[in-house]
Amino acid sequence: MKALPRLPDTEQLLASIPHDRLREALGHRIGPAPGGKYLPYEELKHRQPPKGLILDTWWACIKLARAQSRRNLPLKDAAGRRFGYVLIDPIHEMLHKIDRMGAGRIELPEEATNADSRDRYIVNSLIEEAITSSQMEGASTTRAVAADMIRSGRKPIDRSEKMILNNYMAIEQVRAMVGRPLEPSQVLRLHETLTRDTLDDEGAAGRLQTPDETRVEVVDNRTNRTLFTPPPASQLSDRLSLMCNFANGAHDKDLFIHPAIRAILLHFWLAHDHPFVDGNGRTARALFYWSMLSSGYWMFEYVSISTIIKRSFAQYARAYQFSESDENDATYFIIFHLQAILKAIRELEDYLQRKIEQIRKLESRLRVRSGLNYRQLALLSHAIRHPRAEYSIQSHKRSHRVAYATARADLAQLNELGYLVETWRGNKKAYLVAEDLDERIQGGREAPRPSTVLGD
Repeated sequence: MKALPRLPDTEQLLASIPHDRLREALGHRIGPAPGGKYLPYEELKHRQPPKGLILDTWWACIKLARAQSRRNLPLKDAAGRRFGYVLIDPIHEMLHKIDRMGAGRIELPEEATNADSRDRYIVNSLIEEAITSSQMEGASTTRAVAADMIRSGRKPIDRSEKMILNNYMAIEQVRAMVGRPLEPSQVLRLHETLTRDTLDDEGAAGRLQTPDETRVEVVDNRTNRTLFTPPPASQLSDRLSLMCNFANGAHDKDLFIHPAIRAILLHFWLAHDHPFVDGNGRTARALFYWSMLSSGYWMFEYVSISTIIKRSFAQYARAYQFSESDENDATYFIIFHLQAILKAIRELEDYLQRKIEQIRKLESRLRVRSGLNYRQLALLSHAIRHPRAEYSIQSHKRSHRVAYATARADLAQLNELGYLVETWRGNKKAYLVAEDLDERIQGGREAPRPSTVLGD
């Protein structure tokens, strides 16, 4: 990815065009987003201008329209130039959808909201977000291995697994922060949780970079070229306080900022300042979750935004570049992020429907075992698709956020019914999937109690 030159500001651009040509161009009444698309110059230059215009005058008209609608933010770059954004119709439309889907009363299946089953979906989402967010910053452990580590409670064996476990713990930390004002000390604690035991300098976890350190830069890993140099370390403490004030709505007396846009800009702000030696992206995404959940977007307990961002990482990085090179116009990043949010919500809906359908079919097939609860049905649904899976009281407890005794009773009943086979791993019980589980369920017949399998 190449670095982008900083484009001239609107005043410079207008001053460079002869008055008569500019006056004629303005007669076209061009808006900030022709055709509903908020294009950067890099993309606009490959398109055909309206009849009678050349590229530079077309761009000048677009920039003037954007300047007239621009909403400035308290965030400034290192040179003191303000960031801002423009609310175009497609943004309003996306915000309306997010309000309706993310905070309203969207029709979720009863199994996803029932107190006995909803935590399973939340845990799955937390695990997915922890894994994907960490993979975006270098973790290389497979999803299956990482999920097993979190569910089983085993200790991480390398840096990648530690990153993922840290991320999982940090998301739990974010959930505990919801509804409370954001303070600089909380941001530092969050970063410390995210990076504990994963940095070359362990003392850098949970603290800002200092002026005597080499300032971290955003670099293209393929070419080793610097894409962006963040503000100097001497400004970081003040900038962090200002960011927290923004997060808490301290600047809202004369300007309403939609909660979803505030959450996106909080993500952008921390990533722009890049205050830490590492873990800036993870911290930024965690703050986005805090802001969305604090604003009442309850569905984001279930949504993994990093899954979508990872899939479109080049566009994600490019959105930062467009925003920072084009007169500090954060609109590019806002649009990318809103689109990612909507994709994540749609994928969540598809995922829930698939899961619910699986459980409903399983319920039908287990009609003679109607006394099984949602946790047991979910485990059996997983077991049908993973015949070599192994379960423990601890993993079942973590997956469903239930007490140890509840998890033990669930597994003991499934063992009694013959759907699981109890064995031992050292001094701990484990439960294997019965070899003929599918046949037992399809037949709906009584299952004889199996013999306990002794472990090695």
